[in-house]
Amino acid sequence: MAVQDAGSSNDDVMERLLVGEVIAVSGSSARLLMDAALMAPFMNDPDQALAMAGQVGSQVKLRVGAFLLLGTIRDQEIKDGVNGKVIALMDFLGEGDENRETGVINKFRRGVTRFPIPGTKVYAATSQDLKQIYAADERAHVEIGTVFPTKDIRASLYIDAMLGKHFALLGSTGTGKSTSAALVLHRICELAPQGHIVMIDPHGEYASAFKGTGALFDVDNLAMPYWLMNFEEHCEVFVTVQGEERQSDCDVLAKCLLQARQKSRLAQGMTKITVDSPIPYLLSDLLAILTNEMGKLDKATNSTPYMRIKSKIEEMRADPRYNFMFSGMLVADTMSNFIGKIFRLPAEGRPISIIDVSGVPSDITSVVVAVLSRLTFDYAIWSRGEQQHPILLVCEEAHRYIPAKDVGQGQAVRKILERIAKEGRKYGVSLGLITQRPSDLAEGVLSQCGTILTMRLNNERDQLFVKAAMPEGARGFVDSIPALRNREAIVCGEGVSIPVRVNFDDLEEDKRPASSDPLFSQLWTHSGGEANMLERVVKRWRSQGR
Repeated sequence: MAVQDAGSSNDDVMERLLVGEVIAVSGSSARLLMDAALMAPFMNDPDQALAMAGQVGSQVKLRVGAFLLLGTIRDQEIKDGVNGKVIALMDFLGEGDENRETGVINKFRRGVTRFPIPGTKVYAATSQDLKQIYAADERAHVEIGTVFPTKDIRASLYIDAMLGKHFALLGSTGTGKSTSAALVLHRICELAPQGHIVMIDPHGEYASAFKGTGALFDVDNLAMPYWLMNFEEHCEVFVTVQGEERQSDCDVLAKCLLQARQKSRLAQGMTKITVDSPIPYLLSDLLAILTNEMGKLDKATNSTPYMRIKSKIEEMRADPRYNFMFSGMLVADTMSNFIGKIFRLPAEGRPISIIDVSGVPSDITSVVVAVLSRLTFDYAIWSRGEQQHPILLVCEEAHRYIPAKDVGQGQAVRKILERIAKEGRKYGVSLGLITQRPSDLAEGVLSQCGTILTMRLNNERDQLFVKAAMPEGARGFVDSIPALRNREAIVCGEGVSIPVRVNFDDLEEDKRPASSDPLFSQLWTHSGGEANMLERVVKRWRSQGR
C-alpha cells in the first residue's frame, strides 16, 4: 500500500508540472503541443528552472516507461486557430531513471534508447532535475561557472575528454572571451600544477594573468634559435619573391642550407641529415656557402637568387628587432634547454608558458608561431617510448594562423596547426583555439574540436559556421547565441555531459588578462604630463623595446 501511496504522490507532483503533450516524433527531436494556461503559473515560481517552464532554451521531461527523457525547447509558435495553444520543437538531450517518490531524474546519461509516442505528456524540469543532470561524476573536472538559469548549480568541464579531442572558445570582441579563457586555464593549472601548457599570446594580454603561475616569454627572453626552423619556415623568412622566381630561390636555399647543416660538429657521424634536421649552423657559414656556390656559376646562369637570399640574411642579422631569433649568441646547441623551458619540463608548479609575440616583427610572427607549434608536435612524436608528457597548445586569435585561404604567406603555421587538429590527439598534443572570427578559420578545423565553448557572436556568418560545427542536440542552444550576455557561453561536446548554457565565474583581479576596454568618458577627463609621456613613448618606439 505504501508503494501505491508513493506512486500516487509522485503522480500528483508530476501533474502539477504538466505543460503539454507530444504530437510528433523524429530521430533527434519531437514536436510538442503546449498549453499557455499551464505554463503561465510558473512565471513567478521561486525555482528558477520552473520560472522558465516551456520557454525557448528551457528543459522539459517526458516519461517513457521507467525512464525520463530530457529535452530542450528550441522554438515556439502559436497554433493556428486555437487560443492558448503553442507548438514547440524539442531536441532530445538524454535520459535517466525516474525516482518514483519525487519524479526527479537519476543517473542521467546522454543519448536516447526509448522514444516517446504522440500523446506522451510533457512536464517542466525542476532545479532538482537539473542538479542531477549537470552534477559532475567522478571523472577529473574543473568548475567554471553556474548553469543558466540557476544561481547554485555548478557547471563543470571534464578535462580528459575536453583536452583529448581539442577545444575551441569563440566569441565576439567585448564578450569577455579573454577573461573566460584565463578562467578555464587557471582552473586547469590548479587541477594539474605539473601540467604542460603553451599559450600563443599575440596581444600581450595574458602575462598579467599568469605572472604567479606561469613562465612568461617575449622578445627579451625567448631566445629562439633560427636553426630550429625547418626548410619551409626558412623559405618563408629568407625567400621574398613569388611565382616562378620563388621556386628557384627555394632550390638554391635548400642546397646551401643542407651544406651549412652538414658543417656542424653535431652532424659528424650522422648518416641522415636533411634540410629539416634541427642541427645548429652558423649564418656566416650559410653566407659563405652562398658566395662560394655563386662563384661556381658560369656566365649563362643567373646569380640573382643567390644575391636575393644573401641580402635578406644580412639584413635580418643586422636588424636588432630580430635579435631574439638571429642573434650570434644563439648558435650553441640549446635545443634541450629551449624545449624544457617552453614546454615546462619540469613544470615546478608553473605549468603554463605564455609566449607573448606582440613584440615580434609582423613579417615573421607566423613563422615564430609555426616553429613553436611544430616543435610541440615533433616533440610528441619523437618522445614516444618515453614517459608521456601531454602538451596543451592554446592559440589566441587562431583565425590569424589557420586562415581559410590556402595561398600566400603564413602557410607553414597553417599546415602544422591543421595537422595537430587532425592527428595531435594520437600523440598527446591537445589544441585550444580562441577566436572572434570562426568563419575565417580553415574549413574542417573547428569540426576537429570535440568541445566548443561559444560566447555571443554578432556576425551572422560566424553564427552559421558555428551552428554547422555543433552536434544536433545543441541546436536549440545555438539559436540563443546572439542573445547571450557578456561572460555567458553555450558549451557542448565531449567536455560536458550534455549541452549547457553557462554563466562564467568571476575571476580575481590579479588573474585577469590586460584586455579590458578603455573607459573614454573617464580617461578623457584627465590632463597633465603629456610632454614627458611622449618622450618616453618615442624613446621606446625608436629603440623597439619596452
